[in-house]
Amino acid sequence: MSYVRTERCGTTFWRRLTVVCMSFVLLMPAGAGAQDVIIPMDAQQSNHLKAYGVAYWALQRGQSIEWLLNYRGGSFLMQEFPELENELALRNVTYQRLGGGDAAVLIAEVESERTNTAVVRLETPPRIAVYAPQQTLPWDDAVLLALEYAEVPYQMIYDDDVLAGGLQNFDWLHLHHEDFTGQYGKFYQYRNMPWYIEQQRQAEAAASRHGFRKVSHLKLLVAQTIRQYVLEGGFLFAMCSGTDTYDIALAAAGTDIVPAQYDGDPVDPNALNDIAYAETFAFRDFRPSFNASEYEHSDIDTGPPPPQLQNPALDYFTLFEFSAKWDPVPTMLTQNHVATVKGFIGQTTAFRKSLIKPGVVVLAEAPLRDEAKYLHGSIGQGTFTFYAGHDPEDYQHFVGDPPTDLNLYKNSPGYRLILNNILFPAARKKKQKT
Repeated sequence: MSYVRTERCGTTFWRRLTVVCMSFVLLMPAGAGAQDVIIPMDAQQSNHLKAYGVAYWALQRGQSIEWLLNYRGGSFLMQEFPELENELALRNVTYQRLGGGDAAVLIAEVESERTNTAVVRLETPPRIAVYAPQQTLPWDDAVLLALEYAEVPYQMIYDDDVLAGGLQNFDWLHLHHEDFTGQYGKFYQYRNMPWYIEQQRQAEAAASRHGFRKVSHLKLLVAQTIRQYVLEGGFLFAMCSGTDTYDIALAAAGTDIVPAQYDGDPVDPNALNDIAYAETFAFRDFRPSFNASEYEHSDIDTGPPPPQLQNPALDYFTLFEFSAKWDPVPTMLTQNHVATVKGFIGQTTAFRKSLIKPGVVVLAEAPLRDEAKYLHGSIGQGTFTFYAGHDPEDYQHFVGDPPTDLNLYKNSPGYRLILNNILFPAARKKKQKT
């Protein structure tokens, strides 16, 4: 599968990503007794998820990191500095010390033309925002769980912050399980529950504050503001219903696809003719669901397997292997210690391949059902990554279920994919001040 081809040495790829074209001088330790530390990310790693947190922690302290793509599961190499080994020990992260000569030999091996491996330098910790309401909801978000467990700092923002220009303060944005179509997640069967009533009340109050009669109009403006953020260089990540409802809302900007049960007036009879697929990030030619009681927004989602086939032991998806030297971006996003990952269900479980736009890269697919699980693409100066499903370590998470305890899943391949995304922007070149 082809991606963005680049010049090999001394140039940048994808406008903002630095490939480390290694000379031995560049990576030699500063002092005669200096050493390097490698954090392996293969099966020998005791805590994969905490390892990402250590990498982020090091970046916060001005340290650069060499991400060794496709080498031992995507290992990290950095020069030793005060407190590093103590931090690794506190977080129970496996590491090894290397002499300067050993590190140079390793880099030469990874950069060798004979191997599908490469080195990417991580430089600046991305400023992370999570788009989510302050209201407590009866379900959890896998990205928030991952960030908390890995001890990666983030800020929560929501509609008022987005519309006030708050996105300019962040490099990476995650969309919580939001319904950008203004249908409250299509949880119509829960409409008499206190949490649903409060969610609707808060959404309607926010719409009114911003001069809108309908929640769908507010959410559209938020979605369009996020779109502009990505066009100008932002990194967008979404899971579950935050993926397809985002595209559906953008496409339905010129019509009304919301049933009367949610907004008080009927769906536009010409809605299907007025869908603008050109505005979307990832999907085309989809048909929204106009049934208020159907727990589905469109045919983008293939839906969970039939009940008789919902067997976690048989449900899995496979990561594609990319060229580390020529396709570094998808390679970074798929770094893992396994090639096959356990499947998991969500309101949006998987993406229908026939509805994915040309040019969008499928990072992982579920071969038994011919569906995509993990997508990536660029738009303008920025990127988006969509990951279907709710919780990589809870096969079928129900409303009201307790949150996943990641202490029990510290080597989770599914959660590793989330954390690949938070380090991806660290490879971006710093913007020059004007």
